[in-house]
Amino acid sequence: MIASAFSQWSNQPRRYLYIAALSVVTMSGSVTPAHADVFDTVQAHGFLSQALIISRHNDFFGPSSRDAGSLEYTEIGANVSMRPTNNLLVSAQVLSRRAGDDNSSYEPRLDYGLLDYQLFANDSRVSGIQVGRIKHPFGIYNQTRDIAFTRPSILLPQSIYFDRTRSFGLASDGVLFYNEERLRNGIVYFAIEGGKPNLNGDAESALSLPSNDLSVSMNGRFSTLAQIRYEHDGGRMVFAFSAADVNANFNSGVDEVGDGKFKFQPIALSAQYNSADWSLTAEYALRKRKISGLDIADLNQSVIGDSWYLQYDRRLFADWRWLVRYDVMANDWHDRSGKQYENDNRGPAHSRFARDLTLGLKWQPRPSLLLSAEYHNIDGTGWIPPSDNKSEDLERHWDMLMFQASFLF
Repeated sequence: MIASAFSQWSNQPRRYLYIAALSVVTMSGSVTPAHADVFDTVQAHGFLSQALIISRHNDFFGPSSRDAGSLEYTEIGANVSMRPTNNLLVSAQVLSRRAGDDNSSYEPRLDYGLLDYQLFANDSRVSGIQVGRIKHPFGIYNQTRDIAFTRPSILLPQSIYFDRTRSFGLASDGVLFYNEERLRNGIVYFAIEGGKPNLNGDAESALSLPSNDLSVSMNGRFSTLAQIRYEHDGGRMVFAFSAADVNANFNSGVDEVGDGKFKFQPIALSAQYNSADWSLTAEYALRKRKISGLDIADLNQSVIGDSWYLQYDRRLFADWRWLVRYDVMANDWHDRSGKQYENDNRGPAHSRFARDLTLGLKWQPRPSLLLSAEYHNIDGTGWIPPSDNKSEDLERHWDMLMFQASFLF
C-alpha cells in the first residue's frame, strides 16, 4: 500500500514541479529580473507523514477498529518557490494524500500554486496581490494544515478544521488582495479573496441529504473570504476574525428532486497566547449551511451550527511537547443534542454533535523528524467521514489512538 503511494510519486510530481519551474522561467523572461541569477532564489522542500490509527467501535480514516488498525492516513508533499524579481514570488505545492476511502489512489493534486506580487512595500506597510490556487487564510491553522510540523497535533480540532468536508475550506482558484500594517507593538494583516472553491469528492457529505437515494455531484461557484488578524509583540498574542461565503451548484441525480444550490457561511474568532514554553489557543465558529432550489420542498433547508475548542500546548524539554484540548461541535445550535433530528427519523442523534477530549505528545529528536502520539475520547459522531462507516453502525461513545511519523526533506 505504501509502496504504491511512492510509485505514483516517483514520476507525476517530478513532472508537475518541472512544469512549475519551467513556467517560472517563462514568466521571468517577461519581467525584468532583480539580478541575473534568478535560480539562486529557488527553494524546494518535501515532507512525508504516515500514521497508524487504532480506534474502538467506529472507524476513522480506514478500518481503524479492526485487526491492527489502519495505515490509511498518509501525506506526501513537495513545494517549490522562486523570486524572479524583488516584488514577485512564484510558489507551488503538490500534495498526495490518503485519508481512508477519500483518496484511495494517492492521486497527486496541486495543493496551491500562485503568483504573489507586492504592489507596495516599505518599513511600515506591505500590500500585494496573489493569483492562482490559494490556501484560504481562515482561522489560525488552515493555511499550513497539511504539514505535520506546523500542526499542534496529528489531527487539528475537527469542530473547525473539518477533514470530513475539508475541500470546502481548503483552497480556491482566484485572486487575493492583502495588506500588512506594521505598528510599533504589532502587525495588522488584512486579506480578501474571491474565486471558485476547489471542491473534491468529500463536498457532497456537507449536504446532509439522503445519500441512499441521491447521487449528488457538486461544482463550486464564485465565493469570497476575508480575514483580519492582529499579532502583538512579535506574535506573543494573536487575534483573528475570519469570514467566508462559499457557494456551489449541485446535481441531485434524481429528476423528481432537481438541482439545487448550496451556501456555506462560516465565521470564526481566534485567539492565541504564546510564551517561551507554552501556548493557549481558543477558537469559536458559527457555520450557516443552506440548501435551496430543489423541487422537493422538504429537502431545502437552512441550519446554523457552532463550534469551539480550548487548547493548551506545553514544552517539556527542548524536543518534547504535550497538549491537551477540548473540542466541541453542534450541527444545529437549536438542536444541540440531535434529539429532534432523531425524532424526525432523519438519523441518530449522536450524528449531529461531537465532544472530543484530546491528549497529545510530540518528540522532535531532529529538525527533520517528528514522532507524535495522541489519544481521543469522543462523545458523538458529528465529524466522522461517512465513507469510513455506515451511519447505522456508529457508536456514540468511542475513542482513538493515533501514532504518526513525519519527515522533512
